[in-house]
Amino acid sequence: MDDKDLDRIRGWFAEYCQSFYSVDMEEQRNVLLKEEHTHRVCANIIRIAAAEGLGSEDLKLAETIALLHDVGRFEQYRQFRTFRDAVSVNHAALGAEIIRDVDLLAGLSPRERDLVNDSVEAHNVFKIPKTIQGEHRFFLQLIRDADKLDIWRVFSEYYGQPEGERSSAAGLGFPDLPECSPEVLEKLTGRETVRLSYAKTLNDFKLVQLSWIFDLVFPESFHIVAEREIVDGIACWLPETEGARIAVETVRYFVDERRSLYPVSSITSVPQSS
Repeated sequence: MDDKDLDRIRGWFAEYCQSFYSVDMEEQRNVLLKEEHTHRVCANIIRIAAAEGLGSEDLKLAETIALLHDVGRFEQYRQFRTFRDAVSVNHAALGAEIIRDVDLLAGLSPRERDLVNDSVEAHNVFKIPKTIQGEHRFFLQLIRDADKLDIWRVFSEYYGQPEGERSSAAGLGFPDLPECSPEVLEKLTGRETVRLSYAKTLNDFKLVQLSWIFDLVFPESFHIVAEREIVDGIACWLPETEGARIAVETVRYFVDERRSLYPVSSITSVPQSS
């Protein structure tokens, strides 16, 4: 793809976001939350992809994936007033459907269309299926890392805001209780990525978010985690209990281990499809 393709898709995305703008302050806050998140994910994916040595065309492709990865969130919120897929709709599948319905990727090569559609549709899976390999796995890993890196920012800011200023849909409706569920703590200290279904409280949700670090792939992602103090940005809002402390230390050690393996950005080639 070329600059013209990317500029066209950027223009469509800007207009699409604006079509959801509202005079209602709460609605507008939630729409802007996702619009800003998208642009930050674009910056993240470009940084990670550049560190991986991608060329100009594939950098544009990566940015396109990031630009469109959450396009389903806007319609999801309009219909259901939530960002929680389990009680509404799979926002990734909805996003891929929207992209196809408006034929947004017309002009891109079949390879590029498939990579964008597949990455958008699968970016929110709990684990990438082993059947997804080659370029498809690579670009899917890129968007998943880039997405997580900004979701952590969103929530570290969210937890520090007065309740009346928070984006209402971001907390997913979890009760703000002092407990941390033993099952969540056990899985996190075992270095497992924790399913959202295990979360019972807002503190559990914070721990689930920290467990996503175990799913990061690219060396640059771990450098960004340390640079932005992401672990502390979530952990500082957890209760000062022994279980929470051990869980947070487990995550910190994991980040330090990965960074020690890759003291500088890794430059690799994109795997080719088989």
